[in-house]
Amino acid sequence: MQAFSLCPAAALRPLRGVLTDIDDTLTLDGRIAPEAWRALQALQAGGVPVIAITGRPAGWSEQFALTWPVAAIVAENGAVLLSRDAQGQLLRDFAQDEVTRAVNFERLQGCAADILQRVPGSRLATDSAGRLTDIAVDHSEHAHLPPAQVAEVCALMREHGLRATVSSIHINGWIGEHSKWSAAQWAVPHRLGLAFVADEWVYVGDSSNDELMFEHMPLSVGVANLQRFLPQMHWRPSYLTAGERGQGFAEMATALLAARQGEAA
Repeated sequence: MQAFSLCPAAALRPLRGVLTDIDDTLTLDGRIAPEAWRALQALQAGGVPVIAITGRPAGWSEQFALTWPVAAIVAENGAVLLSRDAQGQLLRDFAQDEVTRAVNFERLQGCAADILQRVPGSRLATDSAGRLTDIAVDHSEHAHLPPAQVAEVCALMREHGLRATVSSIHINGWIGEHSKWSAAQWAVPHRLGLAFVADEWVYVGDSSNDELMFEHMPLSVGVANLQRFLPQMHWRPSYLTAGERGQGFAEMATALLAARQGEAA
């Protein structure tokens, strides 16, 4: 992992688009940072599509899919693809069929109840009402769980047959093989009509919930606040920005657009 300032323009110039996490990559305390907003606008104006992939629920993400300058948002760690049609109306696609989602929903609620009963201090995320395909336990957004309890929640999720990941704010659990990596492979062709080639995209993230993308993406960038997760991570991004959150994302976007402009010149 190197400082992003060392990333050569030649590595950025061929990129077709940006994949990014949302919480604490674009946002601070649930609100998009001004620097990140301007960066998204600049990327859109420069013809660089952005697809956001988040552990946040579909209900929370829908308004952003309608109003942010992004091509799509994939919510719930790869389960729900949200985008706009030509008339600006919301499109919603799912990685699993309706019957599977209904069966899984009952199992998820059972797991959530077990966690709340067995892990002292555990609380479901305040955005849980908008979740369609997963559960989330708050560890740093509006509540605090120490590392031992975070590990206990993850273990209970796996005991119930869930996949479990830890983001900067939540512990997410879901049933199925979908992930942020499968989201990229799904969203790019489905939304943009392009074959997904990992070499043609950069991924930007901030936590261990992004580790799968850091593993699979040849070019990945962590914003500076990722550093608090590094001791728990096996896979790290290629580069680390100097700025945290939205400032770090803007740092990447500015360099990418400058590299493309250099090619045009």
